[in-house]
Parts: sequence; C-alpha cells; structure tokens
Amino acid sequence: MATEQLGPVLPRERGELSAAVIRYLGGESTLPGSRAVRKADPYGDDLQLALYASYELHYRGFAGVDAALEWDPALLGVRSLLEGRFLDALRADATRHECVDDALAELLVEPVDGTGVSHFLQDEGELWQVREYAAQRSLYHLKEADPHAWVLPRLWGRAKAGMAAVEFDEFGAGRAERVHAQLFADLMTDLGLETAYGHYLNAGSAQMLATVNLMSLFGLHRALRGSLVGHFAAVEITSSPGSRRLASAMNRTGAGPAAEFFYSEHVEADAVHEQVVRREVIAGLLKEEPHLEADVAFGIDATGHLEERLADCLLASWRTGASSLRTGS
Repeated sequence: MATEQLGPVLPRERGELSAAVIRYLGGESTLPGSRAVRKADPYGDDLQLALYASYELHYRGFAGVDAALEWDPALLGVRSLLEGRFLDALRADATRHECVDDALAELLVEPVDGTGVSHFLQDEGELWQVREYAAQRSLYHLKEADPHAWVLPRLWGRAKAGMAAVEFDEFGAGRAERVHAQLFADLMTDLGLETAYGHYLNAGSAQMLATVNLMSLFGLHRALRGSLVGHFAAVEITSSPGSRRLASAMNRTGAGPAAEFFYSEHVEADAVHEQVVRREVIAGLLKEEPHLEADVAFGIDATGHLEERLADCLLASWRTGASSLRTGS
C-alpha cells in the first residue's frame, strides 16, 4: 500500500455520506448507497464534503490514505452518484442561457450599486472578515488553476493554445515564487493564517466546498469540457474588477503588502486573461465544436449560481457579526 505522507489529514464528517466516504478512505469497507445519495441535499454539507473528499484524491490526497484509492472502482461508483445528484440540481437551478454571448453579456456589465462580497469588504469589511474570506477561499486558491489544467488534453488549436497561455501565467510563468497558489499562501501569512494545504477544510462552508467541487467536476470529465471553459471564462471576466475591490479592502484593513499584492496582481493579469479566454479559448472551442455552446453557457451560469450562494452565506453571517466559518479555525 502506497500511503500519502504529505497531504492534509482526513476531515471531520458532516453526516451519513461524508462519514462513510471518510471511513472508507481510512480503511473501512462500507460506502453509502444510492438511496442515501438521493435523499441528500445536493448543496448541503454532507454531500459536498463527501464529494470534496473523493475529488481530493486526484490532487494531493490525504495523509495516511492509500494513493491507489484514487481509482478505486467502488469509490468511483459512489462519486458518480454524488456527482449526478449535484449536477442534476445545478442543471435545474442554474441554467439561464443557451447562448454564450447572452451569458457573457451579463458578466461584462458591472452593476452601479454592487452588493457582493468584494463590495462589502472594500467598503465596510473588518480585518477579521478579510481573514475569514481568505480562510474560506484557501480551499481553492492553494491549488489555484489546478482543476483547469485537466481540460488541456481535451482541447486543440486556438482553444488549447489560449488556455495554455493563461495557465502558464497562473503557474508563475516558470517562477515558483510567482505561482498564484504561492502568492495566496503569502497573503495568508500576512493575515496570520495557517498556510498548510487543506488546513481550513473543516472550517469551510458547504457553499465554498461546492464552488471548488464544481471545478473538479467539470475538469475531471471530458464530456463537461465545454462547461469547464465556461466556468473559466466566468472566473476570469469577473476577477479583475473584483480583485481591484479586494486589493482596496486589503489596503484599508491593513492586511499587509503580500495580501494586497495578490489581488492587485490579478487586476491586470486577469484583464488580459479575460480577452484571451473569450477570443481564443471560447471562440476557438466553438469553431471546432459548435455543439458545445449550451455547455459553455451552463458553465458560466453554474459558476454564477454557486458564487451567489457563497456570497449570501458570507454576508448573512458578517452582517450579524457572526463568523462564516464552521469552526473556530
């Protein structure tokens, strides 16, 4: 058995599904059945943690867990059930557009009176809320761009070249200290947070887990390559203005130079990336595979849907002075 040595520890369970998956990863033999999956909340803590834990085997794994479980048939079967429950809910709840241009048009217009998380943190957020935001987002940003790399073998021509160019920047353009995941770890250091990969998994909300699971779901399935491209476009298009506000929030709250730099770096970089994704990645993909247009639009819509759910969760807590974290981590 080749057990992982450096990954995070297995998380604490949040219900029947996650308990069974976590026990299975720890060496026990029972996995949940289809009935348990069907009755689970597709956006809830239990299902999202079970899905996150199964996906994590494709990233860095968990300390003490057999690396061979990444391709364990029984676990993959349960993961497929979890994915189906999640994807069915997203198709029912998030689908708004069939046309990519219509989906993109909504993202390209900044609302005059924005009310999202970046607006809140810029205008009135306190340092403790900035720290919580970073802890939540660390579940993605400490592996930033990794889920999107899976789409590269599934693209060709302009789409592949454009995607590879953006990913090259995300991975530091050949410089380890400029890898965006490292820049986020530097941000966390400024904020006095633990930088170990996966440290805040137990503290992360179901809504945050879902945003990361969406990337893994799209990235790991060739059939969803169009949706992954749509997701990536949504992230890059909304990143630059949001990052500008977050850089301002870091400056105003005294978060530190590395914290401010992470977001100021994304302002310019993602403004360029947005153009590449729209003009090369999406346009190149749809020229070769026009039948994927509805999938690209769905990826954009699903991303927005889950980001709105996350924003609602964070702001509902913060506006009452409560923590958004599940634990005191």
